[in-house]
Amino acid sequence: MHILITGGTGLIGRHLIPRLQQTGHQISVVTRDVVNAREKLGDGIAFWSGLAQQQNLNGIDAVINLAGEPIADKRWTEVHKQQLCESRWQLTERIASLINATATPPNVLISGSATGFYGNTGELVLTEDDPGHDEFQHTLCARWEQLALSAQSDRTRVCLLRTGVVLAKDGGALSKMKLPFKLGIGGPIGSGKQYMPWIHIDDMVNGILWLLDNKDLRGPFNMVAPYAVRNEQFAATLGHVMQRPAFMRTPASAIKLMMGESSALVLGGQHVLPKRLEASGFGFRWFDLQEALQDVVNA
Repeated sequence: MHILITGGTGLIGRHLIPRLQQTGHQISVVTRDVVNAREKLGDGIAFWSGLAQQQNLNGIDAVINLAGEPIADKRWTEVHKQQLCESRWQLTERIASLINATATPPNVLISGSATGFYGNTGELVLTEDDPGHDEFQHTLCARWEQLALSAQSDRTRVCLLRTGVVLAKDGGALSKMKLPFKLGIGGPIGSGKQYMPWIHIDDMVNGILWLLDNKDLRGPFNMVAPYAVRNEQFAATLGHVMQRPAFMRTPASAIKLMMGESSALVLGGQHVLPKRLEASGFGFRWFDLQEALQDVVNA
C-alpha cells in the first residue's frame, strides 16, 4: 500500500514507519521541515512539504494522521489552547476534505485522538461506548474525532486512536517522568489515586497495523493496556525498575501552581479499557506494567 503519514517524526511515527517499510509499504510523510524529517526517518520515504497544494489523494491507499502540538509542554493559556486545537483540527479537516475530493479515495483513515476524550472521570470504568466529560481535553478530542469522521464513507473507513501514555525508551512522557526518579525525588503526584492509562510502544504500533489490515474495523479504539494502574502504582513500579526511591509525593497544590489548568493532565485520569481492540481479536504483548517498564527503561 501507499500510506500517507502526518506526524511521522513524532514518537509513534518514528517507531511505526520502519515497521511499515519492513512489510513493503510505500511511505509518504507530510512535514513542515523536510531536512529534519529526512534526518530522523532516513531514506526510502517521500516527503511532502504540506497539503495546501494537494487537490486530492489519488494513489494513496491509507492515511495515518498522527500530527499535533505536544499537549503537556506548556501552560494552557488561551493562546496555547487555540494552538493545540488548530494543530489538530485544521490538518484533520484538510485531510478529510482531500479524501472526500478524491475519485478513488484511501481505503482507511487512522486518525489520532487521546484518552483525554473522556476527561477527568475518577473511578468510572470506561470503554469506547462512554461519552466524555465536558472539559478542555474532551472538547479538543471530540472535535478532532468529528473532523476525521467526516471522511467516512462506504469507500473509506475511519479508525480513531484514543491513546494513553505511550511508554518508549526514546522520548515521550516517560523521558520526563524518569528525571525526578534519577534525582531521588520521584513519587506519586497529588493523591496518587488517579488512573493512568498506558501502552507500550510495541503494542501501539502493532495496534495501528491491526487496524490497518482488518478491513471491518472502524470507529474509536482505546489504545491502552488492558490493566489500568493508579498513579501511585505507576510511581512505585517505575522507582522499583530504576532502583530509585519513589516516596516523594508532589502535592496537588504545587502541580496546579506550576501547570495551571494543564495540571488536569496529571492530577486527573481515566480508568480506560481497550474493549473494542480486544473484542476484534488483537492480542497485547505488554500488559504487565513492571515488565513493560523494564523493557523500555533498561533497554
